[in-house]
Amino acid sequence: MKISKLAGILIAVIVAAVALLLIVGIPSGALTSAIQSRVERDTGYRIAIGGGSKVSLFPGFSVTLNDVTLQNPNDRNPDSRLTIGRVRAELPLGSVISGKPHVTELTLTKPELRVPLIRERAPTASSPPPPAGRTGRKIDTVIDRVIVEDGVVVMANAADRVEDRIEGINAEITIDAERRVSAVGGAQLGGRPAKYEIKAALPATDAQPAPVELELDAPDLLRAPLAAKAEVRLRGTLLQINGLSGTLGDGAFNGWASADLAGKPQLKLDLDFQRLDLGNPRAPAQPAGAPWSDARIDLSGLNYVDAELRLSAAELNLGAAHFAPVSIDAKLVGGVVTAQFSQVGVYGGEAEGRLGIDASQRTPSFSLSGDLDGVRALPLLGGLAEFDRIDGKMQAKLALRAGGDSQRAILSSIAGTAFVNVRDGEIRGVNVARMIRKLTTSTLSGWQESGTEATDLTQLGASFRIAQGKAATADLALAGPLVRMTGAGTIDLGAKTLALRVEPKLVLTTQGQSAPGEPQAGPAAEPVGLGIPVMIEGPWASPRIFPDAAGILDNPDAAYARLRQIGTGLFGALGGGANSSAGGAQGTDNPPGGALGESIGRLIQQGLQGGAAAGSPRDATPSQPPTAQQPGAAPADRTDDATMNAIMKQLFGRQ
Repeated sequence: MKISKLAGILIAVIVAAVALLLIVGIPSGALTSAIQSRVERDTGYRIAIGGGSKVSLFPGFSVTLNDVTLQNPNDRNPDSRLTIGRVRAELPLGSVISGKPHVTELTLTKPELRVPLIRERAPTASSPPPPAGRTGRKIDTVIDRVIVEDGVVVMANAADRVEDRIEGINAEITIDAERRVSAVGGAQLGGRPAKYEIKAALPATDAQPAPVELELDAPDLLRAPLAAKAEVRLRGTLLQINGLSGTLGDGAFNGWASADLAGKPQLKLDLDFQRLDLGNPRAPAQPAGAPWSDARIDLSGLNYVDAELRLSAAELNLGAAHFAPVSIDAKLVGGVVTAQFSQVGVYGGEAEGRLGIDASQRTPSFSLSGDLDGVRALPLLGGLAEFDRIDGKMQAKLALRAGGDSQRAILSSIAGTAFVNVRDGEIRGVNVARMIRKLTTSTLSGWQESGTEATDLTQLGASFRIAQGKAATADLALAGPLVRMTGAGTIDLGAKTLALRVEPKLVLTTQGQSAPGEPQAGPAAEPVGLGIPVMIEGPWASPRIFPDAAGILDNPDAAYARLRQIGTGLFGALGGGANSSAGGAQGTDNPPGGALGESIGRLIQQGLQGGAAAGSPRDATPSQPPTAQQPGAAPADRTDDATMNAIMKQLFGRQ
């Protein structure tokens, strides 16, 4: 065979081989060991390649590794590792030949970082040394661009069956010629979307701090976007964050932080905010009277970190509650939080006390002790308990404990004591005097609220003993210019219901009244009681209010006398008689109390005559006073119990 012909065949074979390599790629089993040696030498981390690997020449030179695992050989916990489904590196062939690889793009597909959650910190545990040869070593920029696709961070404790995940991590990271790093991407934090952007400048050595800037937008977790900057330094397992400052929405903050990441993390944090908004901004608003939520409150994460925190804020918004200013010192050890707060501004007053949270058990427990002084009641009770009827300056002393993992469970298990006193305010949207008047003719449903009416409140006080979420009081007392009330009963905090039995008293006229605390001007200003207990039962947003039938029948003579007195002196303002007026003299041609007093008188007369058999209200003489005797009727002083019971039942619609 001629030499020229042989050369032509060889050239054809080489061309075909090159074409095949461009399409199929070069199997590179021998390359695996070289890559492992280079990674371990340069980083100190051990790399295992469980899948195939290959080198491709088309469309450019690239190396692909499958099923990669990266671990720190000095880490005592074998569950701490990074696994990557596929790693693909693109780099110029010339840089490979020169022995100084320059990666233009590195793609990590389905990386999974497993972080073990450690419940107990060994008291004598020392930080594992960093991988060999890293501290102070000069860092060469060898990668221009990194792409992360569908990454996951798994934080788990198998013994406690606890696992939290950050999923859907996607990022594009670029490093320019001046060693500036920019990372943009998104993730799912607890199933809620978040977007982030990180900027940093790589230091010449890893012993120097790196300036870092962060922007985070998580609308389901934060009420406003977060922007922060700091100097970050990693010394072995100690992460230091100094010069921390930024904004949360339009409120600025500053401070510092550190974290010892050896074993169970130990955090130290000191932050000062202009304004801090906490709570889920997208939580649906609960309708008035809606039950407490049964959604689980997961505090298990408190077991896997120890911390010392100092938090201060010129203004703190916790859900619908507002505090300004706030200063809190807290410690977290072994899943137990103890927090001290003093001189916390609360709606014009101050609060101080101590909050405890014990999450070390399966069901967390809580404790709260504190004093409130001069706090405006309406916004505080409305924000915390959805009760917006009482306003005024409130003083309170609390000593409470509870357990549970939901709002309903916590409120239904509260135990302890509470003292509450509200002065110089009002009962909003409610005219208590008018409500009590209406009780003589009908049962009330709800507070009969009106946006334009209110009842002046001089003082409202009560002490409570609380067990299983039920607050019992025996010394409820309310005083106002036109109303007095004493009572006892129970408030069910878990069910948001009332069960109170009260004794209301009204001042029949405002004419000649003295200021609260001064001697009354005359008999007309003396409080007059119904002589009948009143029940307040049902949801505290809209309870049912009615005279207590048992109380009526216990002493019908006293109830009858009181109703006659109230009908004479109080109902004139509502009776509609031509000569009736609130607190004025009654006309001689009209019965005392006007038309309404006349109606009450007729009902009483019917009872005295034996009920409906004696005639309808139309048969009664309109001008006859309610106190007059009818022919044939029994004298009032000889009315037997059965007759009085019949009167009371008919008067209050009882059968």
